[in-house]
Amino acid sequence: MFLSILKGDVVISLIFTCLLNNELNMSHMNPPIAKKVEKELIIHDDVRLDNYYWLNDKEDKEVISYLEAENSYYETLTAHTKEFQENLFLEMKGRIKEDDSSVPYKLNDYWYSTRYVIGGEYPLYSRFKQHLNAEEEIMFNGNEMAKGHDYFSLGGIAISPDNKLAAFGVDTVSRRQYTLQVKNLETGVILEDKIVNTTGGGVWANDNKTLFYTRKDPVTLRSDKIYKHKLGTPTTEDVLIFHEDDDTFSTFIYRTKSKKYLVIGSFSTLTSEFQILPTDNPDGEFVVFSPRKRGLEYTIFHYENYFYILTNKDKAENFKLMRTSEEETESEHWQEFIPHREEVLLEDIDIFKEYYVLSERENGLNKIRIIRWDGTEEYFLPFQSETYTAYVGSNPDFDTEILRYSYNSMSTPSSVIDFNMRTKLKDVKKEQEVLGGQFDKENYKELRLWATARDGEKIPMSLVYRKDTVLDENTPLLQYAYGSYGATIDPYFSTVRLSLLDRGFVYTIAHIRGGEYLGRRWYDTGKLMQKKNTFTDFIDCSKFLIEQKMTSAKHLYAMGGSAGGLLMGAIINMQPDIYKGIIAAVPFVDVVTTMLDDSIPLTTGEYDEWGNPNEKEYYDYMKSYSPYDNVVSQEYPNMLVTTGLHDSQVQYFEPAKWVAKLRDLKTDSHQLFLNTNMEAGHGGASGRFESLREVAKEYAFFLDLEGKIA
Repeated sequence: MFLSILKGDVVISLIFTCLLNNELNMSHMNPPIAKKVEKELIIHDDVRLDNYYWLNDKEDKEVISYLEAENSYYETLTAHTKEFQENLFLEMKGRIKEDDSSVPYKLNDYWYSTRYVIGGEYPLYSRFKQHLNAEEEIMFNGNEMAKGHDYFSLGGIAISPDNKLAAFGVDTVSRRQYTLQVKNLETGVILEDKIVNTTGGGVWANDNKTLFYTRKDPVTLRSDKIYKHKLGTPTTEDVLIFHEDDDTFSTFIYRTKSKKYLVIGSFSTLTSEFQILPTDNPDGEFVVFSPRKRGLEYTIFHYENYFYILTNKDKAENFKLMRTSEEETESEHWQEFIPHREEVLLEDIDIFKEYYVLSERENGLNKIRIIRWDGTEEYFLPFQSETYTAYVGSNPDFDTEILRYSYNSMSTPSSVIDFNMRTKLKDVKKEQEVLGGQFDKENYKELRLWATARDGEKIPMSLVYRKDTVLDENTPLLQYAYGSYGATIDPYFSTVRLSLLDRGFVYTIAHIRGGEYLGRRWYDTGKLMQKKNTFTDFIDCSKFLIEQKMTSAKHLYAMGGSAGGLLMGAIINMQPDIYKGIIAAVPFVDVVTTMLDDSIPLTTGEYDEWGNPNEKEYYDYMKSYSPYDNVVSQEYPNMLVTTGLHDSQVQYFEPAKWVAKLRDLKTDSHQLFLNTNMEAGHGGASGRFESLREVAKEYAFFLDLEGKIA
């Protein structure tokens, strides 16, 4: 029986074969075919033809019909995995403690923590006055607040200095446009003050009635304005404090840990600038700390009568620490405090009354360095493994000798540790529980390997697998990477990943250029006119794993999301024959068109990451790797592409157009699915456990291809 469904001009042909048992023979179902409407895109005397540009309009019912048809196609052809997906979901959920809670931290005589209740998708935000045995005060119940919403995010909770008020932001659409409100924590009443289109956070002045916040451009969603709100006054009377009119910059506001200053920050990929104002003088004028200079990056921290500046000044590629007095803050007055080191990336500093703590990275490994202000003592926290992740946690309390940090590895669950910087004694406050009775970290092996890239660079990879997994050409291996914005994907523990490892998969993180795993140079040589290093590094890691007979092209899988989805699109254009299947989550694949459209969120602020295609040099280079522009008539791997209709970072139409073009040109019969979450944005589902259903879908895709869904 043949059925044609006409929705607008999109014709979706479905072939149903009546079997003896009346079940659908899914192997004969045709995919949705998007119509072609030729559109010429012309710049630099170059013409690009985009047949699927019409998919950009989500207000068009025909566009929604196409996305829904793709979802139906995906659901039908993966129907045989539904029971397995549910089992995976229950398996993953079963490892997680439902009534879990965070380790409390102290701030202004209160202990703060979050906890979950059995059956709840969202946390409860609580506090205890002075000591943890005090009566619990529930500030926010995420489960109650989320009722009636398909998506819910609570962000930016900021407690007033007198502990009586809490500013908070709520997003129920998943476009990261938060409505900012204030709750009286003594009465439980939410004040009438309601501010829309913010980043979600607020910053209090010391008077407990002045709230500073960041607003977004309603079209581009760039964080471009800082406002001041006085409680009890109409939000229409809020005062614009600062407008960041350079559209390559975004702005934000925060309060120093010393509580002495409010700080407005402006940042682009390569440049930063700050303005300061004493928190006791909210109606005063912010003063520029040091004027922006292109290529000069800096971040400021306050301690006693000095500011400490983490900066790349004087060509300090891996950053150094400088300091200056409160009275003379411009860059010509900065004095070197911790010098630049070629082999060590200085990532952050945490300031305490008696100590300061440096977060460093050397040869890809995290190091935590503790130094007394008086210079009498300096040491590193000891870490032995080669594939661990260690980082300084939340330490809002200034007057303490306790440093809180976290540690985990690909086979070791995360621990939260309180370390006494004076006595050097550590107190493990919490170890991540893996429920179900099946997990034993001794059953897993982790290691770090180095592949040689085509230009001679050594590319590190972190791997984990069960010790009883045989490594040969028949071993399924999932390779993951991100590779942009200097974001480093450290080797971390994951309970959900166990569902792959326990079924014989090897999991690999490729620390490719574009991240900062090996320092700032690693980032700089993976962006702009060297962006292709990101893609070739990933491919060369894949080839290395195949050459080492740890897997083969018949069992090698790849996965990446957002800019990592761009990576997926690039590698399958360049080397489609070495991957059995890939997942591209919310992928940034229509690079040229997006970077030419300055009305799209994030575009103008990312010219220093990708290049500005309004300049021909960048246009030509970008076009040479943009996945959408380079789809050709060839065989492609099995593919699952996911997106969210309300995504503000990578618009849904990029993956939709990409899949439509792939369907038209690819010469194989491999699976190609587009699955759109019609209720969510860039981060997918918001619930704690509902998000696991998306992971179950992804893992089922790989495991089905590998014949492991029984």
